[in-house]
Amino acid sequence: MKEIGEKLQEARVSMGISIEEAAEDLKLKPSQLENIEAGNREAFKDIFYLKYFIRDYAKYLGLDYEEMVEDFNEFVFDYTSKISLEDIQKANKKHEKKPRKIASPYTMEEKKKNPIALFLGISFVILILCVIIFVVITVSSKKDDDETVGINSKTEVSFEMVG
Repeated sequence: MKEIGEKLQEARVSMGISIEEAAEDLKLKPSQLENIEAGNREAFKDIFYLKYFIRDYAKYLGLDYEEMVEDFNEFVFDYTSKISLEDIQKANKKHEKKPRKIASPYTMEEKKKNPIALFLGISFVILILCVIIFVVITVSSKKDDDETVGINSKTEVSFEMVG
């Protein structure tokens, strides 16, 4: 990995490109390019992203990017072949996924109800019912008032002027 970084750094320096300029053009952080040039693989969480960063950096510098990717693949092979079986098993245990539960009405866990949301929902329903009852009573009482006076839609009322 160190040799890959040195090749990239030599090409960049010989072209007169600063780390900041290359990072801006590649849309990477300057620290990422510095770590690549230093051969610091541990600075990258994902080795696959590192591979693509190296490929893009080599393309940017006009180097044979396929050769650089092959060199990186050899480095990865050498590096991973030195990892003990115990370390691999420990890493697998850290990343083991919990088995997914099947979503079924019979196996689903009951969700806890939020008492505030329940209170607000019930209050809203009661408010709507009160408004409906108020409207019904108001319309009904207006109709009763009209019938009490003797006015309805079929009655004609006429007024004569005296005098």
